[in-house]
Amino acid sequence: MPHQMIIDYDDDVLVNVALSPDEFAEEARLLLAAKLYEQGKLSSGQAAKLCGKGRVEFLYALVRVGIPMSNLRPDDADLEIDFALHG
Repeated sequence: MPHQMIIDYDDDVLVNVALSPDEFAEEARLLLAAKLYEQGKLSSGQAAKLCGKGRVEFLYALVRVGIPMSNLRPDDADLEIDFALHG
């Protein structure tokens, strides 16, 4: 079941970020999805869907907003590497 969120803001926000209302809405959706992905609360596919992008497009957009493409913690990465090497 889809849900909707409404955020009120004034024109000064648009002036400060130098974006149109549509651009601001798109950027806000991306930033929310990116943060939830970074925190491990959403997969890359879920986050991409949340912000209306394809998965690959979303992953490339992460670099622009300063979030790594991989949200693996160092311990998780070590486990993945060990599994790949030793099965």
